[in-house]
Amino acid sequence: MGQPFTASIPHRLGKAEATRRLQAGLTGVRDRFSRHISILEETWTGEQLDFRIAALGQTASGKLQVADDAVHLSVELPFMLDLVARKAKDLIQKQGRLMLEKK
Repeated sequence: MGQPFTASIPHRLGKAEATRRLQAGLTGVRDRFSRHISILEETWTGEQLDFRIAALGQTASGKLQVADDAVHLSVELPFMLDLVARKAKDLIQKQGRLMLEKK
């Protein structure tokens, strides 16, 4: 494995509201992308999500950390998943921004 795949999504919601929106929004993302990605483990501890996923016959693990002004994603990916994730980085950030938009 090389460098971890990372993405940051800025927000102005504060930790608690951003965490609440992500927890609610990830259900929709999980449903939408269930044909491509399986969530094997998902554990929230405060404002941090630790997870393990499977895609294309491979597994990866990572974390989502909610800060006061941004959400930080870091995932350790095998080579094949790393290629897919880097191509999908804009989509990942867009989905995150949609969950965190002020409403």
